[in-house]
Amino acid sequence: MVASFTINELYIGMQVSSSHLITENKIKLFADISGDYNPIHLDAEYAKTTRFGKQIAHGMLVSSFISTLFAMKLPGQGCIYLSQSLFFRKPVYINDVIIATVEVITIDTSRKRVSFKTYCTVNDKIVIDGEAEIYIPD
Repeated sequence: MVASFTINELYIGMQVSSSHLITENKIKLFADISGDYNPIHLDAEYAKTTRFGKQIAHGMLVSSFISTLFAMKLPGQGCIYLSQSLFFRKPVYINDVIIATVEVITIDTSRKRVSFKTYCTVNDKIVIDGEAEIYIPD
């Protein structure tokens, strides 16, 4: 179900989350879409030689689940993504379950802009965090 909140229905601290399983197939599909064929993502033998010891998911694949929350849950249909800061804190591996969360931190009704704390976790550890600004039309 797609949500659609007006700016006046939002409040500081309002948040939503979703979970996503990272699979090898999702990593391959993201590589095809993005053109990022770095072997750290796609080649298990190569990945063994890195400091991670195994394949890691694209950071932008994982962070894309934040965009999904904005479009589908909070604020929902019609919102426009204006900016996003991202800090990649820990690697994400195949079979990790990502919990993506967005939380309202400021609301500017005159400019129709809302700022969000954004983060993704694996096993309650932050793997990506940052902030986003969203425009909410009438």
